[in-house]
Amino acid sequence: DVQLVESGGGSVQAGESLTLSCAAYTSSSARHHMAWFRQASGKEREGIAAIDSADNPQYVDSVKGRFTISRDNAKKILYLQMNSLEPEDTAMYYCAAANVPYILTPMLPDTYYYWGHGTQVTVSS
Repeated sequence: DVQLVESGGGSVQAGESLTLSCAAYTSSSARHHMAWFRQASGKEREGIAAIDSADNPQYVDSVKGRFTISRDNAKKILYLQMNSLEPEDTAMYYCAAANVPYILTPMLPDTYYYWGHGTQVTVSS
């Protein structure tokens, strides 16, 4: 079993930065696919960044060049460094982990088995 706990959200001005963390509480040392999703009010949950078992990152176009996903495998923490934040980035941010080592659709919510409860990011102009 895996428990995911996000932290690091907050309220910032446009152009500022935040780093989100997701601690994975598990006895397993497996490095499965993980991802960050976000859900703005009234919108569907969208995948924005994913990292595979070899730590290769993927991003959606809206965050490419501004956000960086990474993880510390020893500490079992997933990060999302967010730079140049925009009001459109305002959302609840969730981390997710797959329960299999390889997946084909890293940006789809149904791909992931484990979810955190989210951390709110609010960006004002």
